[in-house]
Amino acid sequence: MPEIKPKEIYTTKEAQDFLKVSPSTIKRLLKRGIIKAYKVGGTYRIWGDEILSLLSPKLEEKVYSAYSKIKDKTRKTIEKW
Repeated sequence: MPEIKPKEIYTTKEAQDFLKVSPSTIKRLLKRGIIKAYKVGGTYRIWGDEILSLLSPKLEEKVYSAYSKIKDKTRKTIEKW
């Protein structure tokens, strides 16, 4: 598999291959803004930096932090009942 270059631009198909996800997952990631992309001529273009940021351990820390906040908020709401 080729190396992901941060300053290179990739298509959604290439990003899908790098991340090993389905076409519907790529669409969902784009729609929710998890991957930032630019639409050029009806197709999306994704910077290599964006793909690499998804593979970064820092993202996992952010996800865990967000999950913890939601979990705590849910617990407090349930306790009020």
